[in-house]
Amino acid sequence: MYKSISTRYVSAQRCAEALDLLHSGACLQLKHGEVTCGSELAVMFVDALVKGKIPCDPEIVDRIRKIYKLFPQIPVPSNFAVEDDVQELTEALGAAKTRLQSCYSFLKAAIKWSAEFGADKNGDPQLHTMLAEYIYSESPEMDMAKVSYHFVRGNNLKKFATTLVNFMSKCYPGEDDIAIARAILMYLSMGNLQDASSLMEELKKQVQAQELEFPVSDLIQFINLLLLTLEKETLPLFNALRVKYKPSIDREPAFNELVCDIAEKFYGMQRRNPFQDMFGDMLKMM
Repeated sequence: MYKSISTRYVSAQRCAEALDLLHSGACLQLKHGEVTCGSELAVMFVDALVKGKIPCDPEIVDRIRKIYKLFPQIPVPSNFAVEDDVQELTEALGAAKTRLQSCYSFLKAAIKWSAEFGADKNGDPQLHTMLAEYIYSESPEMDMAKVSYHFVRGNNLKKFATTLVNFMSKCYPGEDDIAIARAILMYLSMGNLQDASSLMEELKKQVQAQELEFPVSDLIQFINLLLLTLEKETLPLFNALRVKYKPSIDREPAFNELVCDIAEKFYGMQRRNPFQDMFGDMLKMM
């Protein structure tokens, strides 16, 4: 009923009524635990925003946040003691994946709308923060790369630092310094040196406050030196760091790409085209 009536409203260019109906319907369904139906109406709410060419403003973002807040947040069991719990765990993981995919589809659509009809080409930062928080809290298979991707486009650096510190306390050995490095490199690849430096300072402050140990590794040393180098805009030192810490950078396949983005943003270094290199080698052989 919600879908059919709202479709008629949109067709009749009665956008405000369609939005009100879809918003109330999404909230009602989610409030009663009907995640699939609620998320479908939530996505239709965003579609109506696009069709109505509604600009991104604080009031609309607040309405999206109200829908987001109603998506269930249920801790996924991390272990089980007896074989009888296997089915229960399987069902819990399946439900968690459904919740995550539903909220992800809704907020991704909202981010795309805000990028098209808002001032920020990357999409509204508040929406990115919401999505990062939900992925981290609800994903049964943690993807810190995706979490960091949205946090660096968000507007809550302190929350980002808290999430990273929380991840450090429960991740496998060797994952903590990679998570920190990825976050800093992502900021820098966007040309955002200020937030990259602020995140590192906030991380160290929170780790010290909780009496934890900050990761010590060649990768972290590279990140600290990189931040200092970019502040001084020293290209020879930047190139020297890339050579010296190449084994550390190679620990994560995506890091080389991010470092290339940083070189382009801060020093105007153009990427080398592998096809041009191949063609040049062929000419030399000829």
